[in-house]
Amino acid sequence: MSAHTRTARGWPWYARWHTVLRFEAFLSAAIGLAVGLGWAAGGGYFWPGWVWLALAIPLGLQAAVRWGLRAPKGQRFLAVHTSVSFALGVMLLFIWLLGGARYFWPVWPIASLAIVLGVHRWFVRNRPNAREQALADRVGVLTRTRRGALDVQAAELQRIERDLHDGAQARLVSVAMSLGLAESLLETKPDLVAGLLTEARSTAVAALDDLRTVMQGIQPPVLADRGLEGAIRALALDIAVQVTVTGGLPGRAPLPVESAAYFTAAECLANVMKHSNATSAWVDLRYEAGLLSVVVGDNGVGGARADGGTGLRGVARRLESFDGAMTVSSPAGGPTTVTMEVPCELSSPKT
Repeated sequence: MSAHTRTARGWPWYARWHTVLRFEAFLSAAIGLAVGLGWAAGGGYFWPGWVWLALAIPLGLQAAVRWGLRAPKGQRFLAVHTSVSFALGVMLLFIWLLGGARYFWPVWPIASLAIVLGVHRWFVRNRPNAREQALADRVGVLTRTRRGALDVQAAELQRIERDLHDGAQARLVSVAMSLGLAESLLETKPDLVAGLLTEARSTAVAALDDLRTVMQGIQPPVLADRGLEGAIRALALDIAVQVTVTGGLPGRAPLPVESAAYFTAAECLANVMKHSNATSAWVDLRYEAGLLSVVVGDNGVGGARADGGTGLRGVARRLESFDGAMTVSSPAGGPTTVTMEVPCELSSPKT
């Protein structure tokens, strides 16, 4: 692979390194020639060999790394390790020769290099193949998303239980007490019964309102009636800042996906209201190549982080249950954009 090809494939530093290496080789050759001429003029012990070796070491190591980088992507690290070990072994042999070629001490560092390289090769050959690794990663993702889905479900059940306990249940208990009191006063003080019945009726109506609120938290009626696009457009009208909804969907996503996308968009718009100090926001809906995309942005102060609070972490966990993903872009000073993507199939739009 040429330097031009590597640059085209995303290695712009490779071409620069090639130029620097050529300059280093030219400079080293000039210095080596000058040292050789100096020794030839003075004679004596052949000391330029050490200078030449010192000049060759960085060039040899860089050449070894460049050779290793020519290997395929999955074998590149082992190839670099092999080429660098070979270059170090050759350099040790030259040091031994320049030192007088007496006791062959390079055998020990060369043996150490060979042992480390052998262990590396064994590990590479015996590691799980790409398919097994992909399956292991997939199992890890499914385990994490299942745990996240269970946590979301448990939190939702706790919310419903709390809303029913604090709202509708308390009102229904009040209705029962009013009716019981009216029953006891029916014979002794019948003139008070009418007021108790009126109070019980108003309390029952309030309990029904509480139940509707809880049901809307489970599945908003507008989502079932108008789909995700209509529900988000209706949601945008209830936000205090100006929210622009763009794009559209050619059909209906599965109901669980619609619900997840709706509540994640609602959470992001709630964060706009609470944290961003924005004056306007936008929601963009897209469906391309089997991927439902919802982008929520605002012109606020920025600084949002996926790990900075429970809201965005909850959004990410909710999307993971459907193999979805979330990315956050929020530089200081804004704008902030939260991109949520979920793979799904759309059904035909209702006529």
